[in-house]
Amino acid sequence: MPEVFDRYAHYYDLIFSDKDYEKECDFLEQVFRKYSSRPVRTVFEGGCGTGGHALCLARRGYEVLGVDASEVMISKAVEKGMKGGLEVSFQVGDLRELRLGRRFDAAISMFAVMDYFVSNHDLATVLRNIRNVLERSALFVFDAWNGLAVMRILPEARVKVVEGGGKRLIRTVVPELDPLHHVCRSNYHVLVTQGSALVDDFEETHVVRYFFPQEIAHYLDDAGFELLELCPFMRLGEKLDEKEWNFAAIARARE
Repeated sequence: MPEVFDRYAHYYDLIFSDKDYEKECDFLEQVFRKYSSRPVRTVFEGGCGTGGHALCLARRGYEVLGVDASEVMISKAVEKGMKGGLEVSFQVGDLRELRLGRRFDAAISMFAVMDYFVSNHDLATVLRNIRNVLERSALFVFDAWNGLAVMRILPEARVKVVEGGGKRLIRTVVPELDPLHHVCRSNYHVLVTQGSALVDDFEETHVVRYFFPQEIAHYLDDAGFELLELCPFMRLGEKLDEKEWNFAAIARARE
């Protein structure tokens, strides 16, 4: 993921300890069953983070390769895989420079990975690179911010408090919306305490892009994909509208 997730990466699993990876993998398997014209045995994950989806899919019998630009994220994913006795391949890599020399039955990029490629050039490059690691007619599934909802609801400042491993983390985010460029700067301030001691205090800014339906269709088409469905995230078959902050895109690599 481009130039982000520095110190934030060390606390990623704590911050998102409430994320239901099992349910999200249920959704992925639902997509595979509905749309894949081939048995899905091998899965490429672009922007795998600390391995939440990859490890979940591996437990279900899939062969998974996960790539992420963050060395911290990959080291945590490898450690979790070893502890769980799972054979999952993880490697550090930039999706803008992806070269694997093999192809997969499906690809996924979960938890708004595509939102981090904010320039048209980077987004187009990443989509083409993912197409090039897929077998013909293989599926690509990803989720992202829905521009229809972002412009109607608007991002707002939020505070999240989580506890785990003897630590208490307070994360504040203050957004800055840039409608002209379809991006939002999420300015994070993170405080971490252990007992009465302050163990970490830092700020980190993530710039993310939001997408509109016809925009997604255009970029996928240019990269060699056919857009099969845009739906509210994890609600296959339902209509996407301006009330749904996150969408899922399901596309098929053209032959």
